[in-house]
Amino acid sequence: MTYYFLESSAFAKLFVLEQGSEPLIELLETVEDTRKLVSSLASLEVRSAIRRRERVGEILPSDAGQALDGLEAESVRIVEQPVSPAVIDVARMVLDGHPLRALDALHLATSIVMRNTLQASDFCFVSADDALLKAADAEQFLILNPLKM
Repeated sequence: MTYYFLESSAFAKLFVLEQGSEPLIELLETVEDTRKLVSSLASLEVRSAIRRRERVGEILPSDAGQALDGLEAESVRIVEQPVSPAVIDVARMVLDGHPLRALDALHLATSIVMRNTLQASDFCFVSADDALLKAADAEQFLILNPLKM
């Protein structure tokens, strides 16, 4: 069975409906919670994105509240990897090898550490960011872009 590492751009699609949300939600409904993985940074980044959308009027305060409730509920069920010294070390190597922003490198590094820890061969990196997907592909991950499902 496949593990799915959700980078923040994909994780957010579970809480605010946008392009790519529906097929990703359908896929993840069939996946055990223990096979859904995120960085501990993901919930913070998604909370920030929800609040930003609320502040600029893209979503109503009631919708933001529902999205945040969903985020809290999902965060309890899935596997979250903290940013550890090992993740930071791998992120340095990722930045040396790929043209990524620091937080993107941390997400990719987190997925590398988790894949190694789990010794998983079926490990899919899920993101809506093309540069990050290209780097994940170069790191031998299965990749999935919810915008192209």
